[in-house]
Amino acid sequence: MSSDLEVSALAINVTIPQELRWTDTRRGEEFQLTTLNIRLLPDGHLAAKAYGRPVGGGRGAYVSFPVPDEPELAALMVDAASRAGTLWAAHCGLG
Repeated sequence: MSSDLEVSALAINVTIPQELRWTDTRRGEEFQLTTLNIRLLPDGHLAAKAYGRPVGGGRGAYVSFPVPDEPELAALMVDAASRAGTLWAAHCGLG
């Protein structure tokens, strides 16, 4: 395996448990945030954005929201990244 192989993106999507979901407003429309997109940055730190659906229904725009600085959400991101790492490490190759 080549150690100089460039991997340009490492990202996972994680469903936010019901008890940790929140709402935010964008362009006058309220969204309930239900998914985190967590990225592994080149320096090894994690970054995340939240996505969701309009509270009033419909598809709405695919817009990102910042993730609040809450310990429970930080723990969810760390746990999800660790779980994803375990799953990636145990991959079975191409099917």
